[in-house]
Amino acid sequence: MRTDTILIVDDELPIREMIHTALEMAGYDCLEAADARSAHQMIVDQRPALVLLDWMMPGGLSGIDLCRRLKRDESLAEIPVIMLTALGEEDYKVQGLDAGADDYMTKPFSTRELVSRIKAVLRRANALSGDKPIEAEGLVLDPQGQRVSAGTHLLEMGPTEYRLLAFFMTHPERAYTRTQMLDQVWGGNVYVEDRTIDVHIRRLRKVLEPHGYDRFVQTVRGTGYRFSTRVDQYRSEAEG
Repeated sequence: MRTDTILIVDDELPIREMIHTALEMAGYDCLEAADARSAHQMIVDQRPALVLLDWMMPGGLSGIDLCRRLKRDESLAEIPVIMLTALGEEDYKVQGLDAGADDYMTKPFSTRELVSRIKAVLRRANALSGDKPIEAEGLVLDPQGQRVSAGTHLLEMGPTEYRLLAFFMTHPERAYTRTQMLDQVWGGNVYVEDRTIDVHIRRLRKVLEPHGYDRFVQTVRGTGYRFSTRVDQYRSEAEG
C-alpha cells in the first residue's frame, strides 16, 4: 500500500521535529522545509500528498502567500493544505480558508488531533479526486484538471467554491444542512459560521449565474441547500 508523504513547512526546527516524529509514528513519510520558497520547490519536485504550512515565516513569502500560489497553479491546486498558526482570531481562519486552505490549526495543538485532521483532509481530497468528469446538463467539473466549464467557457472560481461545487455535483438531489456541508466540505473540526457558508454559496451562484446554472444550487427552506437539475424544485431565493 502506498504511504502518503506529508511536507512540513515551519521555520521553527523543534516544531518540525515534533510533527515529523508524530507523523512517522502514524505511518506517514515526511519532508521538511524551513521557508516558503524552498517548500514551493519541494512541492513542485516531489508532489506530497498534503502540506502542513505555517502562516508566519521569514524570507518575504508567507505561508498564506504560498497557499494562494499553490491554489492558483492548476498542476498543484489539488494538493491539500492545512495551515498552522499562532493566530486564532476568526478573521485569520476565514482568510486561510479563502486562500484555499483545507483546514486550519492554531498553535499549540496536540499531535494526536493533527494526525486526525490530516486523515480527514486526505479522505475528503481523495473523494474529490476521481478520474472521470462529472456533468450536469452542460456544466462539467473535471477533477483531474481542477476545472469547471459551461459549454466552451471555463468558469473562474475560488478553491472553496470549487470544493463546494464538487461536493454538490457528487451528491445531487439531496438536501444538506449547513452542519453537514461544513463537515463534508470544510471538515467538522474547522470553525466556520453559518453566514460564512452562505457567503460561499452566494459566490458560487454568482459564478454560475451568467450561464443559467445558478438554479441548480437550491435553497431548501428550514434545512439548507441541495444541488438539483429538476426545475420544478428550484427555489427563487437565490441569496439563501
